[in-house]
Amino acid sequence: MTDIVLRELATLAELKASEDFQRAVWGQEDPADNADLMLAIQHEGGLVAGAFEGARMLAFLIAFPSATAGVQHSHRLGVLPEARGLRLGLRLKWFQRDWCLARGITLVRWTYDPLRAVNASLNIGALGATSGTYLENYYGVMEGINAGLPSDRVMVDWQLDSPAVAFRAAGTRPAPMPGSTRIAIPADLDRLLLCDIDAALLARMDLRRALTDAFGRGQRITGFDNRDAAYLLSDAQA
Repeated sequence: MTDIVLRELATLAELKASEDFQRAVWGQEDPADNADLMLAIQHEGGLVAGAFEGARMLAFLIAFPSATAGVQHSHRLGVLPEARGLRLGLRLKWFQRDWCLARGITLVRWTYDPLRAVNASLNIGALGATSGTYLENYYGVMEGINAGLPSDRVMVDWQLDSPAVAFRAAGTRPAPMPGSTRIAIPADLDRLLLCDIDAALLARMDLRRALTDAFGRGQRITGFDNRDAAYLLSDAQA
């Protein structure tokens, strides 16, 4: 795949096509954000963007303004299965950073499933986001790829103008911050869900307790060890 362009979605037809894209990534049972809503979000200062090879969308991102000036909430980020490995999720997030900074937005927040190592590697390791907020069963019962477990999430803070993020944006990984606590997670949640749903549920409950306790002590997630699939937590501020 060559000549991939990152840009905002430009037409109602592209917004409608993104509904099918969402179902392809998150599953047919997971409700997609509809085109009318996304059009309104764009008009009110939100970001709806994608990575395109010609007219074909390979990755998708939607984010909208929050109640706090200078803060954006990032709602969805997805990549087609056949396009994974091209680092399009990471590239779209850097596109989002540039877009936000050009508009005076310096903090982006979003939630993700802390039990998914691939998401932790992107959000914490590659992007330099941090977290100190755990949300139990945030979305209630979910379908599609999220079916089978309580929909626990962590809320991450991505401080766009922080040195840690700026270094990463420039292609330089700063020295890892030593963590006073390490919390391991499954290396492949999807495989675990297929092979042993009870073990996946136990992993969810164990991680819920560990992160809730650590956050209660004032610690934050400040790093992720890809090799061992483990969070690094410290008393450092976001």
